[in-house]
Amino acid sequence: MSARYRAVVFDFDYTLVDSSRAVVVCANYALGELGLPLASAEAICRTIGLPLPDILVELAGQQHAALGEEFKRLFVSQADKVGNELTVLLAATAPAVRALRGCGLSLGIVSTKLRYRMQGFLQREGLLDSFAVIIGIEDVSVPKPDPSGLLMAIARLAAPLPDCLYVGDSVVDAETARRAGVTFLAVLSGVTPREAFAAYPVYAIVGGLAELPPLIGC
Repeated sequence: MSARYRAVVFDFDYTLVDSSRAVVVCANYALGELGLPLASAEAICRTIGLPLPDILVELAGQQHAALGEEFKRLFVSQADKVGNELTVLLAATAPAVRALRGCGLSLGIVSTKLRYRMQGFLQREGLLDSFAVIIGIEDVSVPKPDPSGLLMAIARLAAPLPDCLYVGDSVVDAETARRAGVTFLAVLSGVTPREAFAAYPVYAIVGGLAELPPLIGC
């Protein structure tokens, strides 16, 4: 078989990994340190993938937006301690990544997560060398759904836009791909339901990454 794409770029949280336990712990740590009410795990999980100041607004309200940078500092300080320890690789990730690499595809990651933390986690899992480029929140001036990070990754992979696929679990990812003019594949491994993607152009909607390699000819 001949693959339909030359490069695949992934979101990180809920696409390659499940970091929900880590995000819940770190978000509630930051809220508590700020003297704000703690949030439910369900509410916090719905914010995964948003920039940290936006997570604060979602959980505590717009009236606390001015505390966004302090929330971010507190969250990151706790995540540096426990973030990767509480993050797990989704079961289908390693086999899918190896299948795509074996098919000759170039792989990248674009996320609102800090790059060094993603690199550390992937190093632990033996997958770091599988990704030619990793773009984190510190690498862009505007986070997703602004397309700059995705376009930066694709430029570094040296693949034409029509030959690239972006894989993510959220409507933020879908909107990022739309703005970049990149084909999008939705994966239902997060908390976003299938019907939420109806308003976006998608190549396909799959239950998990195990379906990706055969779908694109690998």
